[in-house]
Order: sequence, then structure tokens, then C-alpha cells
Amino acid sequence: MLRFGILSTAKIGRELVVPAIQDAENCVVTAIASRDLSKARAMADRFSVPHAFGSYEEMLASDTIDAVYIPLPTAQHVEWSIKAADAGKHVLCEKPIALHAGEIDALIAARDRNKVLISEAYMVTYSPVWRKVRALLSEGAIGRLRHVQGVFTYFNRDPGNMRNVPALGGGGLPDIGVYPTITTRFVTGKEPVRVQATTDRDPEFGTDIYSSVRADFGDFELSFYVSTQLAQRQVMVFHGDKGFIEVKSPFNADRYGAEELELTNQNHAESQIFRFQDARQYRREVEAFSKAARGENEEIVPLESSVNNQKLIDAIYRASEKDGWEAV
Repeated sequence: MLRFGILSTAKIGRELVVPAIQDAENCVVTAIASRDLSKARAMADRFSVPHAFGSYEEMLASDTIDAVYIPLPTAQHVEWSIKAADAGKHVLCEKPIALHAGEIDALIAARDRNKVLISEAYMVTYSPVWRKVRALLSEGAIGRLRHVQGVFTYFNRDPGNMRNVPALGGGGLPDIGVYPTITTRFVTGKEPVRVQATTDRDPEFGTDIYSSVRADFGDFELSFYVSTQLAQRQVMVFHGDKGFIEVKSPFNADRYGAEELELTNQNHAESQIFRFQDARQYRREVEAFSKAARGENEEIVPLESSVNNQKLIDAIYRASEKDGWEAV
């Protein structure tokens, strides 16, 4: 059993990842750390976790854990991933793992010098929904892929929420723009070469709240929009000359709808629906990470893929400041 320490009592850990680890077959949570010891103890008691620490450093120095899960604000991901790796711990860090692609070089160096695993927590890449999309595209189910279309939106104007605080790494592109990009790259195995974009910022917060993006992958295009101040919606569509695939609720199926995709043929006369009743993508994520940390040959999100995904996000920001194409 890989023993996880949770670095903070953040909501995503409490509600999604810690329950997934406790439900998994090959890992367990053995420690919770917070800068407020009472919060760490309360969360540890809630999940029957044996150890609670009043500082992150104290937990990293402990021999009660083998790995850490990091759900801190985005601006702190690189710093604490490196500190955890230097403490000899494997690292599963929430997305985005960095705010600029160049910052990930230091993570790769920390990974290599400490001989540990560092992976960005893109739970979607472990989902059977997205594995099925990849398989269908590989099999030629929709013929030649020409266009990918995506949407991810929600409404949040809470000034205290880290997604609305620039100093903490807030903004729509870091929070949700990474999902249409990582899933498209994951299922196609392709990388974008150039991008066009428009981005709007909140006049009070200063964070990006809406982006409309067109990315050129050579053989096909990806167009998507994301927003933190629009009515809640998610969808991804892969359109080919022989049919199309629509992923109904591609990123947060539990909150946005059924975990399913629909494959429709060329003349729209026939469709197949693939449902996944027990996807549990967070559990699949931590189980795959634990296998890889133990040296098993398991597919995870490597830092090299994280670099490429962040290069695209960086290029979107640059493209938003100009007319025309921006190289990725």
C-alpha cells in the first residue's frame, strides 16, 4: 500500500481525492497536514487517518508517508512539489502543476535527482470515457478527424475563492482551460503548432474570466471557450468525415450529467451510446499513480506532457494580446 500524506485540507482533497484514496485497492491516507493543526486533526478524524501535522514541513520529514497529494493554490504547486521530492516523496499534484511551462523544468530536475515520481493530477486521462474516445479515434470510427469543439463554463464571483485571486494563480485558463487541451492531446496523441485567442478579464479581480480559442494541430483544429462567469456547461465533440463523437459531460460527470459518449454515423441515421456507470476517475487516478510509484508499467501523466500542455496555455495568453496566430 502506497501511503499518502495530504498537503492541506483543501476542498478537492476532502470531497474527492481523499475518499478516492481510501476507496482504492493499493493506497491509503496515513497523514494530513495543515498550517492549522486543529484543521488537520479534524480532517484526519473524519477519514480515520492516523497522523495529523501542524506544518507541511513536519509531514514531509515524517516516515509515515511515501507520497504526497498537493491540492494547494496553483501558485504554490511548484514550490511544494520540489520540497516533497527533495524529501524523497512521490508527488501527485493538482492541475495546473505550474503557471508557466518553463517552471516545470525545475520539477523534472527534482524528479530525476531524487528518483521519485511527480505527476500532474489530470483525473480525466484515467477515465474510461476518455480511454474509449481514444480507442474510437484510433480505430477510425469517425474517419478523418477534422475538428474538435469544446466548452467548459461555470459561474463564480466569490472574491475569496482562489480562482478569482491572481496572486494565488487564479483565472479561467489555469483552472478549466487546461481540460479541453489535455483531453484533445490525450486522445489524439497530437500537439498544436499555433493558436489564436481572445480573452476577457474581470475588472475587479484582474483574472481571465472568458477565453475563446482556436488551436491548429496540423491535421485538425481545436476550438473551445471557457468561462468562470457563464452558466454552467460542459461538452466535447470530435467531428470526422465519417461521423462524430460527443462526450456528454466530459470533465465533471457527477455534477454535469451522465458519464457517457455518443458515436453518430455520417448521415446521422445511426448512433451508439457508451455509458460508464462506475467511472470513479479519481480512484483510477490514484491507483495508477500508486502502481507507477511502485515501479509498475502504468500509464500516467508525465511531466513532459505537462510541459506541452502548459506551453499551449502560455501561447493562448500571448495570442490574446495580439491579432493573428501565435506559435505554441
